[in-house]
Amino acid sequence: MEYLQSLRSLTHELERAMQAIAHNNLSELEESIESQQILSARLGELADDMCVPLEADPATSLPRLEDDLGQQIRSASASLQNLNLRYAALLKHSSRSLARMTSLFSSFQGHFQEASGPRLKHQTWSCQM
Repeated sequence: MEYLQSLRSLTHELERAMQAIAHNNLSELEESIESQQILSARLGELADDMCVPLEADPATSLPRLEDDLGQQIRSASASLQNLNLRYAALLKHSSRSLARMTSLFSSFQGHFQEASGPRLKHQTWSCQM
């Protein structure tokens, strides 16, 4: 049951992180990432604990999961995997956007120019890339 709850909590944290990115809320994103790290570590520990009896004697030590609980775990795992793919795509897209903006702002060479002509003496901004 703890494994199932951890899967669901991690799913919630991925959704929370995506919302934080969508709303440009850095503190919420940082909190969610910290929670994701804690939950991921706990899931790893639980998975390791479940594998220890299997390595000792797979025939006699296999804990029988109730059919309903096993189905819930498989369903939660599939949902988490799908959400993880969306989260990874969002982070990849955000990283590309950030790289483009960084490149744009670090390479601009802007300067003021005065418009020419007999009555024109206002300044305009131009940017070369």
